Amino acid sequence: MGMRGEHDSPMIVGADDTESQVQLLEQVVRDQRVILRKKTGKRAEELPQIFIPYKEVLTYYQNGMELPEDISLVWTDDNYGYIRQLSNAQEQKRKGGAGVYYHTSYWGRPHDYLWLNSTNPVLMWEEMAKAFEFQSRDLWILNCGDIKPHEYNIELFLDMAWDMSSFEKSESVKTHMDYWAGREFGEKNAQTVTELMYKYYHLAFQRRPEFMAWSRVEPVCKPGETTLSQIHYGDEVSQRIDAYQALVDNVIALRDRMETNRQDAFYELVYYPVVSAANINHKWLYAYKNKLAAQQGRSSAAYLGQKSLEAYQRIQQETDYFNSRLQNGKWKHIMNMSPRNLPVFSIPIIAAGVNTEEAQLGLALEGYEMEVNDNVINSFADVLPVFNAYTHNRYFIDVFLKGDGKINWKAVANADWIKITKTVGAINHKLPEERIWVSVDWDKVPVGKNKKEAPLGHDYQLIPPGYKVNSSIDFVTADTTISIGISVFNPKLKELKYYKGHIEDKGFVSINAENYSLKKAGKQADWQTHEGIGYSGKVVTALPRSADSQFHLQSIVNNSPVLEYDFYTFNFGEAQVYLQAIPTHAPNSDRGVRCAVAIDDADPVVVDFQTLGRSEEWMQNVLRNASVQSVPQIVNKAGKHRLKIWMVDPGVMIDQILIDLGGWKKSYAFPRVQR
Repeated sequence: MGMRGEHDSPMIVGADDTESQVQLLEQVVRDQRVILRKKTGKRAEELPQIFIPYKEVLTYYQNGMELPEDISLVWTDDNYGYIRQLSNAQEQKRKGGAGVYYHTSYWGRPHDYLWLNSTNPVLMWEEMAKAFEFQSRDLWILNCGDIKPHEYNIELFLDMAWDMSSFEKSESVKTHMDYWAGREFGEKNAQTVTELMYKYYHLAFQRRPEFMAWSRVEPVCKPGETTLSQIHYGDEVSQRIDAYQALVDNVIALRDRMETNRQDAFYELVYYPVVSAANINHKWLYAYKNKLAAQQGRSSAAYLGQKSLEAYQRIQQETDYFNSRLQNGKWKHIMNMSPRNLPVFSIPIIAAGVNTEEAQLGLALEGYEMEVNDNVINSFADVLPVFNAYTHNRYFIDVFLKGDGKINWKAVANADWIKITKTVGAINHKLPEERIWVSVDWDKVPVGKNKKEAPLGHDYQLIPPGYKVNSSIDFVTADTTISIGISVFNPKLKELKYYKGHIEDKGFVSINAENYSLKKAGKQADWQTHEGIGYSGKVVTALPRSADSQFHLQSIVNNSPVLEYDFYTFNFGEAQVYLQAIPTHAPNSDRGVRCAVAIDDADPVVVDFQTLGRSEEWMQNVLRNASVQSVPQIVNKAGKHRLKIWMVDPGVMIDQILIDLGGWKKSYAFPRVQR
């Protein structure tokens, strides 16, 4: 029941305002019911009817559109897996009941995802469990676009629809996938397949394969700049390259030992999506590295560009095999590697490096945008970020070739506590760069003394004066020596000897939400952990969803469940507490998507993750499957503190936390926790 405009667009009436749209839609429904009565000879109340408040139609319904009680409300997601609204207490009493219309494939803004199945099964379970709890049980519809890539999620969706009582917890999804994998690929392979697919969905949750060009649609725009950092926190781009390469290696090994009669099914259901997702990631990730390498004058720019091109060609080869050779062409035309020919699917544009005539050694340090200034000899001007005894960091140094030729190099540590993954090497056109990692042997490094000294190196390190131990690494070639400073913060503080809380590293504290020090139940709800979703692989959510929301600070403190996180800082002052949540929507107007935050004994500050309509904030949220909000707090002294997070609305799902004292350099994900 109802109507939309042409080509999946809103209706246009003379007076283009919400009130006019509401009145028109009400008249459309009345007219449709008259037609039904005339054509069937039955009263409209006797005939099954559904109303789907999709996109702008939801706005009309929220603005007072009246609908006969016998029509079923079929609620929709926001096209990216997050249900926009569900029945409130009054709507749950409707004679027509309610259902859900859910997407695992979508054409539209901010960007399509029509190629591979990248909807996290645990997210789908969570949203449908919520719908079930809010009595949307009469009709479930899955929009899966092209069926072939979505076979597992279709089965999961239908099995949940058949018997939701078998899916009480997030772990039920893994049980279901184990059964599916055992049935399709043999019991001996079930657990391995499930673990591999969970990693695939975890990476896709952080960013879908189709979103890796940082581009948009409606209108279609060119690829943009990635917000993954290549400079900080171990190089997010390389970490993602390595994670996908590990998936490819595992899926190839698994295919090689798969029974012959199961290999084609394995190719269709596991191998092709994993290898294709890996290669569209590699295509863009190597292109981003190619661009930075060209800017730094690295000879490796050409090599990185070639890796990007090879990834593009691998997608072509695998898709051709799927369509033309698999099962002797049974699936011809079933798989399209470039739906709508969007820019994300195009052949990569590669930057050419600028070579000098004479071969030179280049060094690039973690934390630096440009390469080391090799005109400054035996200087401590170039330093790695501070090594912290309580976070056990390691940092990278890229040794690379500039120009054409060959250079032999060696790295000489000027202290026995400096650990280097490789100390001798040669770079040439076949191996134009190497990444070495520097860490510290904490059993050998001297204890830092508390003395007044100026902070060494980057201004963002935010390690307080004193307690430092300094040394260096010399990179030596036939005619050049370049010194890289090493600074270690090693105070051996008594109060941290057995400390179990989270510890500051260079001006920030990074926490995964599931790693709380203490949780306390509220009067109606408690915090529970869902596995298989979120950037950390787990999220903490307040359940049951039927619990009352808390609207006043006193009731929040007295009635709500609370998470508590012990943390220790070496700095103090103003801080921003960033919370990353799963970008769900409030189930109805009676609720929100909120929690409250405070450090130590401060009053709770409410954090709201709700977005409105198809706003820019909503688009950013669905592109990265994360909603990040922040509140200011005061860390009044160096030392021990406690962060508290209270539920305000049940169902809010907290993923990660970052307490920024001024040291966090923006990155796509919060820095990984290192302990």
